This record gives sequence, structure tokens and C-alpha cells, in this order.
Amino acid sequence: MRALSLAITLGCLTLSGCSTMFDKHVEYNYVKPNNYPIIKAIGYAPISLQSGANKSQQQLMAIKASKLEAYRELAEQVYGQKITATTTVASAIAQDDYLQTKVQGIIKGAQVIKTYAVDDTYITELELNMKRVHDLYIGEIKPREVKRVTYY
Repeated sequence: MRALSLAITLGCLTLSGCSTMFDKHVEYNYVKPNNYPIIKAIGYAPISLQSGANKSQQQLMAIKASKLEAYRELAEQVYGQKITATTTVASAIAQDDYLQTKVQGIIKGAQVIKTYAVDDTYITELELNMKRVHDLYIGEIKPREVKRVTYY
């Protein structure tokens, strides 16, 4: 009986060691980055290959396509690319080769620097100032570090 009582007491002490015995108040300091890089991207789209009833519609579609390509390039620089590849080999001969890339992310705060046509290609230049991204981020989520903890 004494062994059982000792085991229960030890079990309770062990479990209570994991719980918080005090209420606490934590103060945080704001952490500011040392530098803010500027990321640039360029998107291209052929005008004559766009669908549209006339040249004006084709040009508008090329403008949109080049802008989306520039955003894709920014996302690749910020988040990277997921690459999936498979190759099937039979009798020491490559039978099937498959490569797929995927880019996924949210780009906030990018600015269109230039958009123009050269020959039959529409070009859009974007810029992502990480200072602006940081300011947008700070408005949503306050990054912090522990300044002081007070236990009551």
C-alpha cells in the first residue's frame, strides 16, 4: 500500500512540474531588419499570338499576360520553385521524361515600374521593395522578441 501511495505522489509531482504554477505577463521589443532589398522582375508576352478580335484587344491581352509573368518571376524569387521530375528507364533507354514546376505565394506591395512594347513583344517591369512589404507586414502582424517576463 505504501508503494502505491508513493507512486501516486511521485506521479502527481511529475505531472504538476509540466503545468504553469504562476500567471505571467510578457513584454516584447520590436525587431527591425538591418536592410531592405529591392527585388526586380520582368515579364514578356508576344502581342500577335494573343487571342483577340483586333490588334487593340491583342495588345491589352499581352499587357495582362506580361504583368502576370512578371508577378510569377517575383514569386519565384521570393518563395522559390517546386520542381517535380520523373524519368522512366527500360533496358537502359530513357522511355519517359517528365518535368513540372510550380510557383505559389502571395506578393503584396509590388509596383509596376515600366510597361512598354518592343517589336511584337509587350514587356512589364515590376519592383518589390522589401521595406514596403515589411511595413505592410507590420500593419498586420507585429513581430516581436521577449523584453521582460513578470511572474505573479
